[in-house]
Amino acid sequence: MNQILVITRCLCLVAGVAALASTVSAADPVLPVAPVRDVTQVLHGVTVHDPYRYLEDVRNPEVQGWLRAQGDVTRQTLDRIDLRRGLAERIQSLSDAGGHSISSIVRMPQDRLYYLKRARGEKQHKLMMRNGLSGAEMVLVDPEVQGQRTGVPHAVNYFVPSWDGKYVAYGMSAGGSEDASLYVLDVQTHKLVGSPIPRVQEALVSWLPDSKSLTYNQLQERRGGQAETETFLDSRVMWLRVGKPGSAAMPVFGPTVTRTLGLSALDVGGLVFSPDSDWMLARTTDTTLPEGFLFVARVSELGKPDIAWKKIAGYSDRIAQIDLKGNDLYFMSYVGAPRKRVLKLDLRQPELARARVVAVPPPDAVLEHFSLNRDVLLASIREGTSIGVRLYAEGDSTGRPITLPFVGAASVHEDPAHAYKDVLYSLSGWTQPTRTLRYDGQISSDSGLRAAAPGPALTDVEIVELKAPSHDGTLIPMTLLHRKGIKLDGNNPTLLVAYGAYGFSETAHYSAATMVWLEQGGVMAYANVRGSGVYGNDWYKAGFKTTKPNTWKDGIACAQYLISEGYASPQTMAVMGGSAGGIFVGRAVTSAPELFAAAIFSVGMMDTIRSEESANGITNISEFGSTRDATEFAALLEMSTYHNIKDGTAYPAVMLVHGMNDPRVDVWESAKAAARLQAATSSGKPVLLRLDLQAGHGIGSTATQRYAMSADIYSFLLWQMGRAKIRP
Repeated sequence: MNQILVITRCLCLVAGVAALASTVSAADPVLPVAPVRDVTQVLHGVTVHDPYRYLEDVRNPEVQGWLRAQGDVTRQTLDRIDLRRGLAERIQSLSDAGGHSISSIVRMPQDRLYYLKRARGEKQHKLMMRNGLSGAEMVLVDPEVQGQRTGVPHAVNYFVPSWDGKYVAYGMSAGGSEDASLYVLDVQTHKLVGSPIPRVQEALVSWLPDSKSLTYNQLQERRGGQAETETFLDSRVMWLRVGKPGSAAMPVFGPTVTRTLGLSALDVGGLVFSPDSDWMLARTTDTTLPEGFLFVARVSELGKPDIAWKKIAGYSDRIAQIDLKGNDLYFMSYVGAPRKRVLKLDLRQPELARARVVAVPPPDAVLEHFSLNRDVLLASIREGTSIGVRLYAEGDSTGRPITLPFVGAASVHEDPAHAYKDVLYSLSGWTQPTRTLRYDGQISSDSGLRAAAPGPALTDVEIVELKAPSHDGTLIPMTLLHRKGIKLDGNNPTLLVAYGAYGFSETAHYSAATMVWLEQGGVMAYANVRGSGVYGNDWYKAGFKTTKPNTWKDGIACAQYLISEGYASPQTMAVMGGSAGGIFVGRAVTSAPELFAAAIFSVGMMDTIRSEESANGITNISEFGSTRDATEFAALLEMSTYHNIKDGTAYPAVMLVHGMNDPRVDVWESAKAAARLQAATSSGKPVLLRLDLQAGHGIGSTATQRYAMSADIYSFLLWQMGRAKIRP
């Protein structure tokens, strides 16, 4: 009863302001109307309507014209919001104050360090190398050179140095497409060796122990008439000697190569080597779930017509990560351990039943990831939104924690050759920019890797941990960020963010854009709804396929809690989700539109009935289900935002954000949802489609693109909450 009273009171206080903020004048640009051309389909006895099926053909000139017109109107509208330019400038300023952006650090033998770096004021990350933490930096690959040459942004998608340091293999793609080609660079001469190899999208690249050859996974070349759903099927692991052309590569593993191993067309494989091991591992996934098949053979077998692969594990063994060291296979599994554990198996007797447990998380924590160095196993241990590091010596399966300088999320950097005794890791907090630290076995100290040190922690931001009761009584953990001393009167611009898929969890991280939102008086709420992995595999499976409704119902419950506690009101409450989190945000809005003033659907999965007909959609059947199965079809229909939009409903203001080159969620999903919402809503509030012609899923976007997108999102939300005006 109290909750209803609070909501009603807040409506009276701020409804007039919100209505004024959404008013559109006659001079405003007009969004083009998408004509309805309904296509019906009967699935398992249910007639499914699809009024905008034709928008899936994004190459059609008519569809392209509609998309461009939508994007143009959106751009004109956003540029007229008075706060927008100032927000963009402030986001860039705070980002620069956080120091250089350094990521993907890899330590190799002989004190060699490789990493991606975007210096202050630069647009894109470069591939760098140095000898030792205090050594001089060397630029190996600058994607900006290619971007300036072509006029299209380029990005380094992945890199893998050779064991001896002579070469580095890397993937680079254009326009956010993630369609990477594989290059091999001679580190001494800075010259490319051989020619680029196309269709090497995944970082499934491995050097043999002698560093004279490498293996990689290559997608098949699609020919005319082949469906998009064939894109990731029947890929092959290729073996190539350095200096030879790609045409000389030998196929050594894959569904069409190793036909006797029982692989399916969607088993995407990669080989794993270690410089201290005579063994090689072949591992498959469907590119979405980490588990798959696992085989072992001697390295000396590579190149033989019939490699003597021995199967170690299949999908039911739930092996989510592996590492190879000498004769031992280390693997992480959640069979019999919902919060995961690490086991060790001697490959000279490779029967899974012989494996012994070497690392378990503390009670109520989750073991998320592990790595090996010269002496110990290191594990990333999740407790809520924080991640710590735990060391496990031989014979000690309980381990001991590293004392961190502050509470946040730590990430141990790769030591693939297991060459070091010390530990290099990065640490970021909600209010603390990322630091890269070195742990010597006793204490952590600054590594010196970031020449421009990040600024100090913000002391005027309050972090609140709480739990909101969901529809079935389950308590949903939420982390709130806001300036100290805010009034709980329902007038705070509040943004609820969640994802809720694949077991990925909301995690402590520093964001300059978030700090700008807080400067505007905003509240940021991160919810670990079911479908995340914050409490392990059981929590993940509680928002999976047929249990997926928990994901958005948890989100609705979090929004109701924030309103009832006075953080927000329906006139100041917004919700955002991206990618698979599009299901979370889309269904929260279509289920409870009255709770929200505005929503952001970012590269969102909007039409789950048609998703599996796309190139990447077929790989996600394992996560969401297939329309070919009656039970899963019913679940997909329930989780599809597009199919749950109802005519004549007063929907909140919505901005759909997408890159035209998105390879993970096709842009037509946002296009169809935008067209349907524009036709259905009765609120008079805008439904805008923000498109970036040189972006994809966000991976590979430049800093400039990211700043612009954040400024667009926050200015749109503040406009709809009455905190910003739109110029004539």
